[in-house]
Amino acid sequence: MIRTNRRTGPTHPGRFRPLLRDDRGAATAEYAVATLAAVGFAGLLVVIMRSDEVRQMLTDVVRTALTLPG
Repeated sequence: MIRTNRRTGPTHPGRFRPLLRDDRGAATAEYAVATLAAVGFAGLLVVIMRSDEVRQMLTDVVRTALTLPG
């Protein structure tokens, strides 16, 4: 028998409750999403770093930062 809740719509008493409360694997899924995001960002950085203009700008920034005033 399907009951209806005014706020959430049709409810199935007890049928999905154990599935909704079981959070095993949630941390693993979060780590997987974060890892995929990090890999995507690293790939984007690799593409950007292959540009000669960007490489020259970063080299100039590092060289300027490491140069002693004098």
